Amino acid sequence: MARGTLRIYLGAAPGVGKTYAMLSEAHRRMERGTDVVVAFVEHHDRARTEVMLHGLEAVRRKEIEYRDTVFTEMDVDAVLARRPEVALVDELAHTNIPGSRNEKRWQDIEELLQAGINVISTVNIQHLESLGDVVESITGVRQRETVPDEVVRRADQIELVDMSPQALRRRMAHGNIYASDKVDAALSNYFRPGNLTALRELALLWVADRADEYLRQYRADHRISATWQARERIVVGLTGGPEGRTLIRRAARMAAKGAGGEILAVHIARSDGLTAGSPKELAVQRTLVEDLGGSFHHVVGDDVPGALLDFARGVNATQVVLGTSRRPAWQYVFGPGVGATVARESGPDLDVHIVTHEHAAKGRGLPVARGARLGRSRVIAGWLTGVLGPALLCLVLTQLHPALGIATDMLLFMTLTVAAALAGGLYPALVSAVGGSLMLNYFFAPPLHTFTIAQPENLIAIVIFVVVGVAVASVVDLAARRTHQAARLQSEAEILSYLAGSVLRGEHSLGALLERVRETFGMEAVSLLERAGEYDAWTCAAGVGSRQCLRPEDADVEVPVSDNLSLALVGRVLPASDRRVLSAFAAQAAGVLDRQRLEDEAARAHKLAEGNRIRTALLAAVSHDLRTPLAAIKAAVSSLRSDDVAWSEEDEAELLEGIEEGADRLDNLVGNLLDMSRLQTGTVTPLIREVDLDEVVPKALRGVPDGSVALDVPETLPMVSVDPGLLERSVANIVENAVKYSPAGAQVLVAASALGGHVDLRVVDRGPGVPDAAKERIFEPFQRYGDAPRGNGVGLGLAVARGFADAMGATLQPEDTPGGGLTMVLTLPAAPGSIPVAPDLPAEATT
Repeated sequence: MARGTLRIYLGAAPGVGKTYAMLSEAHRRMERGTDVVVAFVEHHDRARTEVMLHGLEAVRRKEIEYRDTVFTEMDVDAVLARRPEVALVDELAHTNIPGSRNEKRWQDIEELLQAGINVISTVNIQHLESLGDVVESITGVRQRETVPDEVVRRADQIELVDMSPQALRRRMAHGNIYASDKVDAALSNYFRPGNLTALRELALLWVADRADEYLRQYRADHRISATWQARERIVVGLTGGPEGRTLIRRAARMAAKGAGGEILAVHIARSDGLTAGSPKELAVQRTLVEDLGGSFHHVVGDDVPGALLDFARGVNATQVVLGTSRRPAWQYVFGPGVGATVARESGPDLDVHIVTHEHAAKGRGLPVARGARLGRSRVIAGWLTGVLGPALLCLVLTQLHPALGIATDMLLFMTLTVAAALAGGLYPALVSAVGGSLMLNYFFAPPLHTFTIAQPENLIAIVIFVVVGVAVASVVDLAARRTHQAARLQSEAEILSYLAGSVLRGEHSLGALLERVRETFGMEAVSLLERAGEYDAWTCAAGVGSRQCLRPEDADVEVPVSDNLSLALVGRVLPASDRRVLSAFAAQAAGVLDRQRLEDEAARAHKLAEGNRIRTALLAAVSHDLRTPLAAIKAAVSSLRSDDVAWSEEDEAELLEGIEEGADRLDNLVGNLLDMSRLQTGTVTPLIREVDLDEVVPKALRGVPDGSVALDVPETLPMVSVDPGLLERSVANIVENAVKYSPAGAQVLVAASALGGHVDLRVVDRGPGVPDAAKERIFEPFQRYGDAPRGNGVGLGLAVARGFADAMGATLQPEDTPGGGLTMVLTLPAAPGSIPVAPDLPAEATT
């Protein structure tokens, strides 16, 4: 069965018209004969949106009871049974009510897609998981409901629903979004022009990134190498020299002049013997690039200008930033340099900036790994010396009068042979030696102008000349090959050192490591394939690129890691010299995969061990702390039922009071045990809404003795965004613990105050206090300070209080009370811009 397609309407802010656009698309498809149903759509009492629901078939929702309230959620089974062609599912990031089929609505949508049903959904930009911190810093509101970015990125279509901040505020003022009694609060808080502008920019940039991914995919599929200047992308070429920091900062300023500019720093590791960069300096420059929001790339290339241009065109760059060469002026006789070559070959679609710096023309210093295979210019010079040199020297010597003598002539020809060897290597030197020997024999060894040698010493001299020439040429060629090997090994060592350091520091996931392999070797796709057994099918454990393969035999390059694990590369066939480095990459990838799986196993084992510890402690609690109140209740009931004793009214009242007290203790203990169980299993799902503290705190004090608590919660405090039920239980446990440890006759103070975007609730006691070293231990389950509890309990009250606080996005911290005692500070998030008379904003704007 083919997987269904997902289309998402992405909103820049609540109220821009995502749901309206989705319903409009549904009507258009229905008019074309498409089977469309409404699986779940919220109109939020907006008249225009509600009208758009008319004429569309709606699947009945599923009712779920939670905390004595009935909620409705999408009925996944009903939608699967109906099997429409297209299902409309609103609010992709929604968290389902506990007891639903899945925890999140996007998981419900995934089931529909797997069943072949096409889905149209909506989500706001502030609900993307990666933007949670950014949105909170802008709006002051932490988004409780989020959806992983990858879920949205996998969508087949993403359409941005945008509206200017001024237009959105006008819609708000006209009552098209919220009821009139909520408009003023919304406009003055969440819907401020600055907030809306920032959210709009986030949405535009996120969609632009997604469009850039589509563009790269299209260019790769169609093998388009020309630059499409759809976005400003700046490549900085780094040599590893000290000028790199200047280039990076200059590129950052250029990128900052236009919205959405991107910096990519690249270092080309050469294997042709040119000076290598300083690893220490490259590490500093890499950190600088990442701090400025760019990315660092390491590429191997024998032709530095060509590799740099290939990389720039591969990432669809628009500009290249290079530094002025550090070579002295006289070295330009050997070539124009990287900067001039890149500028000449960049073409009209790629701008090249040559940036001056203080190290220009001051030389590169001592070479790190000088020498490699001879370059083209040296080979040409060697052949010219070996072929033309002997002929010109012969012409000059034949014109000299008197003659210099055969010994001198032989030394001059030997000099040419050595020069040809030094410049061009073995073969030009051999040609020079053979040609020189023939010319010496013909023109200078008697009898002249014949190849006959009359004198034996001349024959010996010529033979020695040829042997020495061949020996010198062989030594020079051997040295060039050894130097090339050393340079190659140094390049490999540099890459492996960088790779190992990155992996050991935990900087790269498996996907990032495979991306590094793809970039380093210039491949189109890299996949890590594995199988369960020798006869099982291969599966892709991880992969990057546009043309990933699913079998090793389909790859251009395959590097086996083990019988059931292999690294497959698609793009081109690599030379054998690259296999050594590639094998190291493959081994590192296998290690990262094993480490990730071991971390997952360790996390599961930790959860199991924690669960076992909780169960052991629970058994201890049941065997001791729960039996104590049960024994008291049993004794009181047995006494009341006894016929042998005539109890007075006062005695009966005392026994009944003991039963009630024991029952209350049991209820409190069982409640805390159940709460801790929910926290340990992760089933606590807070329902956040805006409430007043003076409504919740008094309810939490019902279980403490009268007169033991002094309450100071002003009515003028801002509202807080919390789950009222969880807040009440947290405060009750904190106050109960404070009363338990307070000396007789001393009141516990419960006071609240506002500070910035938070509200602090302080519970102050005058008990013995807790040392700093033990302040965190008192929040561990089944822990009681000193293991000598006063009163009854299993040591869960503070653990439950902190767990509930964390679930609501609040914090609970202990402090010393001035003059002795302990103060518990419960810091709660204030509702955005709330004032005492402000109405609640709908959940769509605050969660």
